[in-house]
Amino acid sequence: MTNSIKWDQRFLKLADEVATWSKDRSTQVGAVIVMKDRAPGPYGYNGFPRQIDDEAEERHNRPAKYKWTEHAERNAIYNAARTGVPLMGCTIYVTHIPCTDCTRAIVQVGIERVVVNAAFQDDPGFEDRWGEDFRLCEEMLTEAGVNIDYVRAGTDVAEED
Repeated sequence: MTNSIKWDQRFLKLADEVATWSKDRSTQVGAVIVMKDRAPGPYGYNGFPRQIDDEAEERHNRPAKYKWTEHAERNAIYNAARTGVPLMGCTIYVTHIPCTDCTRAIVQVGIERVVVNAAFQDDPGFEDRWGEDFRLCEEMLTEAGVNIDYVRAGTDVAEED
């Protein structure tokens, strides 16, 4: 399968939709893993683990929320593991650049490509909160041979296959 901006944008829009399911009050993140034949697979959003009360107010405040919240990328990977879906050679579409923890998981499961919605860079506070992780993520993915592409989900392009 060759990369296609049209397909990248479609899957990034799907990741954007999945992100809306997050109850995080400051940043909603979504991830969709796609097989080599463009079949969408497991997805995830940032949120509390299954069976954990996500209505407890004190769990939503920093820094406590970081202890309770799982990231979208790892949730998608865990959902694949839960259902027995192999991820070797897949692409993961994410609304934000992965943190270093999620990047390590992406590398470890054999995902070959990460497509990030470039719109995450429009968040003025992002660099302050995640700038170091952003640089380390890129370094780690490059060293591991995982391709990373930045695409704007809402950009109109000419139709391609």
